[in-house]
Amino acid sequence: MSENIPSRNIGLDLVRVTETTALAAGRWIGSGNRKAAHRTATQTMMDALNTLNINGRILIGEDRAIDGAPFLGTGQSVGTGRGPEVDVVADPIDGTKLLIKGHTGVISVVGVAPRGALWSPAPAIYMEKIVVERKAAKALVPECMDAPAAWTLALIARVKQKAVNDLTVIILNRPRNHDLIEEVRAAGVRILLRDEGDTEGALLAAMPNTGVDLLMGIGGAAQGAISALAVKALNGGILSRLAPQSQAEKEAIHAAGLDEKRIRTCREMVFSDELFFAATGITDSLLLSALQFHGMHAETYSLLIRSETGTRRFIHAEHAARV
Repeated sequence: MSENIPSRNIGLDLVRVTETTALAAGRWIGSGNRKAAHRTATQTMMDALNTLNINGRILIGEDRAIDGAPFLGTGQSVGTGRGPEVDVVADPIDGTKLLIKGHTGVISVVGVAPRGALWSPAPAIYMEKIVVERKAAKALVPECMDAPAAWTLALIARVKQKAVNDLTVIILNRPRNHDLIEEVRAAGVRILLRDEGDTEGALLAAMPNTGVDLLMGIGGAAQGAISALAVKALNGGILSRLAPQSQAEKEAIHAAGLDEKRIRTCREMVFSDELFFAATGITDSLLLSALQFHGMHAETYSLLIRSETGTRRFIHAEHAARV
């Protein structure tokens, strides 16, 4: 592992990447055109990353080519090549279906860590996870993954000095999470059901004072690994375990030498404290306001996290209309 990210805040460069990507993706809000939105966002993010003075490698990105368009696939080189060796995790649009339907909760994200500092779940597609913010991080023990939901919720509530029915949990609204949803409801806990936006949900759970206490359930494996970088940078807690949803996925996991039963903590997913994570809002969310177009200019709202200094920056930027 190469701990050689420069001391200067390259995170500000990453914010420019997510801002540019969000502005490009924002033109497709409510369009119903998934292919065009995906193509535009991935091309824009790749072009923006290639302007950075890094010797970057995509560890987790977009492994889908659409109509031959370039994509941010695993192993792809990004950056000018003149800079530190880093691994890059990227999701140009977290919540593409939400975007093209004009729904809330869509963001663009990118993270950077020293080369070799991140665990990749590939070729896994699905991952079970629990995410909490720093106040509850030490209480999140591996037993939570197999315990009844009510037990885990009571544990987190006690640490946060709340009543259980004052907790709020984000869960993806999928059949695979049906039993969990019913357990959480039976415990009297409020649920924010999401159709997509796994990474944004994890950020809400890991950030203090968002009104969200946990993220629970089975979601994307790639989004889980991206989230782990942000959670580590925020000093939050995450537990994860691969959750294959088909025999083919299970066989691919075994062929890659991955243990589907292993429960991983944040430190078993991210092995460095030299982390940068940037996100820009595309549509409105509990985390970030939506971008806005005003004819001659546009506005964006972004989050930048630097783990080494424990800094969180919320950035409101104005851009010329030509962007």
